[in-house]
Amino acid sequence: MGLEKSMQLAQLTEKLKSQNAVIGIVGLGYVGLPLLLRFTEVGFQVLGFDIDEKKTSALNAGQSYIAHISSKSIHQAQKKFVATTDFRRAQEADALIICVPTPLNKYREPDLSFVTGTMDSLAPYLRKGQVVSLESTTYPGTTDEELKPRIEKQGFKVGEDIFLVFSPEREDPGNEKFKTQTIPKVCGGTTANCLEVGIALYQPVIDKVVPVSSTQTAEMVKLLENIHRSVNIGLVNEMKMVADRMGIDIHEVIKAASTKPFGFTPYYPGPGLGGHCIPIDPFYLTWKAREFGLNTRFIELAGEVNSSMPHWVITKLNDALNFRKKPIKGSRVLVLGIAYKKNVDDMRESPAVELMELLREREAVVHYSDPFVPKFPKIRKTHFDLASVELTPASVASYDCILLATNHDRFDYKLIEENAQLIVDTRGVYLTASAKVVKA
Repeated sequence: MGLEKSMQLAQLTEKLKSQNAVIGIVGLGYVGLPLLLRFTEVGFQVLGFDIDEKKTSALNAGQSYIAHISSKSIHQAQKKFVATTDFRRAQEADALIICVPTPLNKYREPDLSFVTGTMDSLAPYLRKGQVVSLESTTYPGTTDEELKPRIEKQGFKVGEDIFLVFSPEREDPGNEKFKTQTIPKVCGGTTANCLEVGIALYQPVIDKVVPVSSTQTAEMVKLLENIHRSVNIGLVNEMKMVADRMGIDIHEVIKAASTKPFGFTPYYPGPGLGGHCIPIDPFYLTWKAREFGLNTRFIELAGEVNSSMPHWVITKLNDALNFRKKPIKGSRVLVLGIAYKKNVDDMRESPAVELMELLREREAVVHYSDPFVPKFPKIRKTHFDLASVELTPASVASYDCILLATNHDRFDYKLIEENAQLIVDTRGVYLTASAKVVKA
């Protein structure tokens, strides 16, 4: 490496360590926005990029569009960031951190179009002395196979002119025990120089940076974390179905098993998997494994069990209505909670949406109540022209069935139980036996 190259490495790492670098965050959603706020908190100047002008306008006006992130925190950070849809400004940034979705296509295969499209938009405005970090969950090899060629096509040498790393996001929306600063950050570089710059990028804002040997290792770390959860949730979902047939409450079982002080970690069943990571990540690995002639049977089996949960819940609901001499067709069903997890407004891959679709297919009259989602949003796969129903004794009593899909703390569960005709509980909220509660 020549003198010019070593000077670029030294200058960039020094700018990052001294917090004089300009940080670019690309994708201002559930991952990018907390990261933007953390960089501003320690004193960095930040450029926030997003293709959604509504988001950039809201941020520049000091307004948040994510329930668990306050507008006050946005307003307090305003002097340190600018949000923009103009990707030409990427050349102003010393670091570009990509936090965009990595969904599946209709064939349940990886869809990297957001990642590659973002890199293609940034590529014309790259310059020497920048670091590019991908945080989006993906299969091993993506950083070096998809981003590196796009950077080098612009005439740069990765590891000398521009530095490339993969550092998987670990955000858990709504979890008040952990925040961006306190969650350890895994980082792998395309070269040793890249890793050095990646560590310098994240050390000022993260309490503990965990370096690994390559971008592929860092990519696999993220998949292991989420597949671990997927497989264990699949196990407990299957045990739920067995326990239900035997007349045993799986939640009572888990509660008792959790008293063992070693060798047991509690996982909880539900109506299906939600969020961006756990329902999707296993498919990224299984798809890539086929390239190496491997079948991930254990992982895929867990995915099948988890994917079957919404149908199992609807079967339980249908049986409960039949027992009360009511057909599902024409019955009024109120779905409680449509976010994918409690106490957030995040609807990515929410199983509640599939439950609503299955009910609609069976011609039930479907409504929902969710204090975090006042109006059903436009999402890629489906849409309901609905607004959240206010829970009152009269409104609860007017439904043939209350389907508890997401157990937000804001729900008045006593009011619901006292006034509901029938409750199908997928979250183990009602642990005491009741003639009007069916556990699913």
